Amino acid sequence: MTTLTIRNVPSAEKERLRVRAAMNGRSMEAELRAILTAALDSGSDRGENLAEAIRRRFAPFGGVELAEHPAEFVGEPADFAA
Repeated sequence: MTTLTIRNVPSAEKERLRVRAAMNGRSMEAELRAILTAALDSGSDRGENLAEAIRRRFAPFGGVELAEHPAEFVGEPADFAA
């Protein structure tokens, strides 16, 4: 097990933690472990990346049909060896 120390916690936040721990029948230390575990578990269960989230958000509006981009030669690449 590893020990973590959290410094400079505002007294109001510490009091909220104390009350929350008491409501859940846990010590402040056990409550912090539960909060940390829940926060880390919820982040890994999403399994969705930003692109998928954007696609899902805009899917109800329908797709966009774009014209085919014409393939054209743009020239030789620049020679930076000189």
